[in-house]
Amino acid sequence: MKHRLDLLFAAILVPLDYAALLTAGWLAYTLRFNQISGLFPIVSTVDFGTYFKLILLVALGWVIVLAMSGVYRLRQQLPAELGRIFLGASTSVLLVIVLIFFQREFFASRFIVIASWLIAVLVLWLVHMIVRGIQHLLLRRGIGVQQVVLFGHDSNAEELVRVFRRRPGMGYRVLQAWADVTLDTLSAFETMLQSGVVDEVIQADPNMPKTQTLQLMEKCNAHNVRFTFVADVFDTQAGNLRFQDLAGIPIIEIQRTSLDGWGRILKRAIDLLLGAIALIIFFIPGLIVAIIIKIDSAGPIFFQADRVGQGQRKFKLWKFRSMIRDAHGMKGQLVDRNERSDGPLFKIENDPRITRIGRFIRKTSIDELPQLFNVLKGDMSLVGPRPHEPEEVARYDARHKKLLTIKPGMTGMAQVSGRSNLSFEEEVRLDTYYIEHWSLGLDGTIMLRTPLAVIRTDTAS
Repeated sequence: MKHRLDLLFAAILVPLDYAALLTAGWLAYTLRFNQISGLFPIVSTVDFGTYFKLILLVALGWVIVLAMSGVYRLRQQLPAELGRIFLGASTSVLLVIVLIFFQREFFASRFIVIASWLIAVLVLWLVHMIVRGIQHLLLRRGIGVQQVVLFGHDSNAEELVRVFRRRPGMGYRVLQAWADVTLDTLSAFETMLQSGVVDEVIQADPNMPKTQTLQLMEKCNAHNVRFTFVADVFDTQAGNLRFQDLAGIPIIEIQRTSLDGWGRILKRAIDLLLGAIALIIFFIPGLIVAIIIKIDSAGPIFFQADRVGQGQRKFKLWKFRSMIRDAHGMKGQLVDRNERSDGPLFKIENDPRITRIGRFIRKTSIDELPQLFNVLKGDMSLVGPRPHEPEEVARYDARHKKLLTIKPGMTGMAQVSGRSNLSFEEEVRLDTYYIEHWSLGLDGTIMLRTPLAVIRTDTAS
């Protein structure tokens, strides 16, 4: 899958760039104090150990500026990437010059600053050209290519098919090209989506009826498949759009969430870090709860259940057992007491299946602590939509399946905004807002609000 290959190479470039910047700093130092010291008198020297410690910090800031300049943006042309490297490097050296203006003792030689800038640009260009060359070679050999389905019958569709087949290094393989959206093509398209072979859908006809476009979008959202369409002047001011040039044709990608790309990497890194810390903090309290559960009622300590996660993939959810043994088998006998009849969710007050300790750990959400293992494994995130049962997901409308485009979370907007008192549609609206407006700040806010939501026993689940 080309998108995953893009992510992999973008992630690889970060440490490589950091190493390249350290190399540039070392070369500049060597050039000044060893190679041309006879040509330009040395007024004062800098100890290499002290200099290198400073370069370690400067290089880190330099990489951050490169990232902000868009150097690690996914799916960009190499000339644009090299241009952004020059922009980022120039911005970084200007910041260093400003720093020297206020703290002259940081560098004894202005030559080192200029030389580091020139060498850094050249070394970074070399690194990126080599990495992109390797990526291009892999794509030409069919490794990491984006499996594409096209819809449309005008010249744009024909041109894209022709260019993709003539230039395999672009990383696109056309699985199927349909001229029109009909019942037959939609049925065949659904079969392809279910098989998991489709990575991206391109709607290449800007004049396609919007009802047909919406049908394609809903199917792509339901199966977590990227959807792009050839740009039309109409509606180009809408939000969540990403513009790119493909074979000379402007197309627009509807971004499902800002978690696509680097957002996903950042969120995963935070999940691993905070999840591991939380697991250490709650290990002893969790051990005590496990002992009490075992004493309170017969059955295992942990409860495992099938849940549906990102891309409609099933996984085993871990929780402390809060119900009697075989509680799931009793669910059919309690359907008439379901308080969530407005949607596919199932919940009843004073559930007779809950044990004595179970009531306490459910009200305090202690029963959810084992989900930290799901977070570390990668099935879940610390923050995200509530994970739902396969029986519930089977009753979802097409628009509800947008909740399955990201990983479910231990907590989320729905939980901190009303927890179990929310209707299903309200929960969907909140989780959809989270998906479309994700940010690290939003995740932090939700995590900070979670303990307060748990304390509100009138709304605790």
